[in-house]
Amino acid sequence: MMLLYVAAGINHFINPGFYKKIMPSWLGWHAELVFVSGLAEILLGLLLIFPSTRRLAGWGIILLLIAVFPANIQMMVDYQKENNPQLWIAIVRLPVQFLLIWWAYSFTRQPGYKEKFYKN
Repeated sequence: MMLLYVAAGINHFINPGFYKKIMPSWLGWHAELVFVSGLAEILLGLLLIFPSTRRLAGWGIILLLIAVFPANIQMMVDYQKENNPQLWIAIVRLPVQFLLIWWAYSFTRQPGYKEKFYKN
């Protein structure tokens, strides 16, 4: 998961135009938000490395995924309007966000959570 978020964050700086293009028009500061979200992905990904910061990283990733969900919806709407042949990718991306949230949630558990749960 760490590699996924660090790579995605770096991509915000390599290909910012892609991210600006999928941002909803009702949001302002597209360039700044692309920068901040890329930086957040890198930081949160790196925080997954350390056991002491994994829980924080998991919650941060969940919040980030919720925050960027409107851009994924906008991407799907735009691709549909354009008859983009990659519409299917934009559609699949939506439920994948929920899988990523579930995966991030797995990092929010206290160490020893399963052991405490199964002892009772």
